[in-house]
Amino acid sequence: MAAPAPLVDQFNRRISYLRLSVTDRCDLRCTYCMPEKMQFLPRAEVLTLEELYDLSRGFMERGITKIRLTGGEPLVRRDMMQLVRAIGRHIGGELEELTLTTNGTQLGKYAGELAQAGVRRVNISLDTLDPAVFARLTRRDSLADVLDGIEAAQAAGLHVKINTVALRNTNQADLPAVIEWAHGKGCDVTLIEAMPLGTVDEDRIDHYLPLTEVQDDLEQQWTLRPSSHTTGGPARYFDVAETGGRLGLITPLTNNFCAGCNRIRVTATGQLYPCLGGGERVDLRAALRSDDPAGNLSIGLDQAMRIKPEKHDFHIDHAGQEPALPRHMSMTGG
Repeated sequence: MAAPAPLVDQFNRRISYLRLSVTDRCDLRCTYCMPEKMQFLPRAEVLTLEELYDLSRGFMERGITKIRLTGGEPLVRRDMMQLVRAIGRHIGGELEELTLTTNGTQLGKYAGELAQAGVRRVNISLDTLDPAVFARLTRRDSLADVLDGIEAAQAAGLHVKINTVALRNTNQADLPAVIEWAHGKGCDVTLIEAMPLGTVDEDRIDHYLPLTEVQDDLEQQWTLRPSSHTTGGPARYFDVAETGGRLGLITPLTNNFCAGCNRIRVTATGQLYPCLGGGERVDLRAALRSDDPAGNLSIGLDQAMRIKPEKHDFHIDHAGQEPALPRHMSMTGG
């Protein structure tokens, strides 16, 4: 019997990376991500852990070699570690890597278990080291928990990368301190432009900060040398001579990076979005709950390859601008 065909889209991009959201819920309320009074999905609409595992197996059978578990905040999902251990058993076989993106608040509890399950790297979202700014930005007083989580992750042997969303009038002045602190701890840092997804309580134009401007500012104090380092993702990397660390820049607005896209995203309800910035989707929950889950899942993946767009088209250029898409980042998966 012939092996299932690998996932290749209409632009001849080989898709090998799945970002799988396990929940849209989060224990923070970051102002650029969601409103304070966020309406989360009814639990009945969310895939069970067994369905999430079956979905992961179906993707692996079609050539997915890297899975990143996301949210919302994935570690607030009850019994989440059961799923991590189940998927982790495929590392070294069909799966090359299982990773996690987290806000770090729960890592103090779970870092050891993640390492035991085969996770070797985690991305941790941290936008400032200033407790007051952190509380204002996340609407929660949880910075100490995040810092404890980073310590626990490193103690467990996990490689930590810090993800920082750059925001004008919020954390712009804090960015050098975050970079220097992270490099001092042996962590890479990636700065990210805020993406116009979902309705939030503030006007995005007030906080939009192009990373071209940030890079210019950083080069006034540090030497940034272009790096050949790559992860297959959208970041462009620089080595910072003075700190000895690596800095990544992800620029969905000022420098489209879609030509090398190798990823797809699935929400906690089983909706496959071939592009973070597109409305195209395939309902994999229906496939999983059909009379022929494996067959219909494979058909759905073929459909996703046909509809994956060439690129997204994000803009933040005037006050009162509607979001590019109504769904929040926490729903699609970070």
